[in-house]
Amino acid sequence: MSDRHPFPTRLLRRPSDDAEARVFCFPYSGVGGSMFSQWPRVIGTAEVCPIQLPARENRVREPHYGTYEELAADLVEQLLPYLDRPFVLFGHCAGALPAFETAALLAERGLPLPHRLVVSAQVPPHHCPQDRFLDMDDEQLGRELGRIIVERGGEPHPALIELTLEVLHQDLDANRVYRRQRPLTLPVGITALHWADDEEITAEQIRPWREYSADVRFSVLDGGHYAFLSAPEQLTDLLASLLADPKSPEPSGAGTGHSGGHG
Repeated sequence: MSDRHPFPTRLLRRPSDDAEARVFCFPYSGVGGSMFSQWPRVIGTAEVCPIQLPARENRVREPHYGTYEELAADLVEQLLPYLDRPFVLFGHCAGALPAFETAALLAERGLPLPHRLVVSAQVPPHHCPQDRFLDMDDEQLGRELGRIIVERGGEPHPALIELTLEVLHQDLDANRVYRRQRPLTLPVGITALHWADDEEITAEQIRPWREYSADVRFSVLDGGHYAFLSAPEQLTDLLASLLADPKSPEPSGAGTGHSGGHG
């Protein structure tokens, strides 16, 4: 590991200078970077770099990030030293939104751009806010959190649920106020993922991402809404292919479709 840069608290662990490429992974509402604990450290030639958000886990004493735009501004500044080689931004569900805002801010400031923005199981910004958690009370949210903890291989202890509920409410507040009035065309290719057995979002709800880039690809992967947590082979193969050759199509087994611009 390198000591060239101070440890980036915005990441779960220090990136390696030896990595040929990087995949920056954004957690969704209520959790931190450890949600990617079942992912391998390396996918293809790319190092997996989970983003660590404030107000949780090892940053629990820090104030909440506020809005997705404020979060992106902080990340762009702090992660810039690690954008010195090919990289992809990946976000699932609500995690796709700050990933998008980060890509947009990098483009606005003329900074290094991701080879690809990968958004999974999330409607695009001009259709936000849309999250079934937004209308749930604490009892319902607690049950959902318990389910997510089990999916991650943990035990849903009441104290853990209570602690997670506190930060989840703040994350949902950020989601609740987030919306772009119209699509923003990025100078970055986008891959939008739908999970075949996802009961929370349909393939049609994902389609409007085609308005956000001249190069938008759609892939359908096997599994439900939380299947990505275990880093299934379809997903890791897709991510590896993007950084092996950013202009190549995703693996044929991923059910890839293409759409250009506003088509």
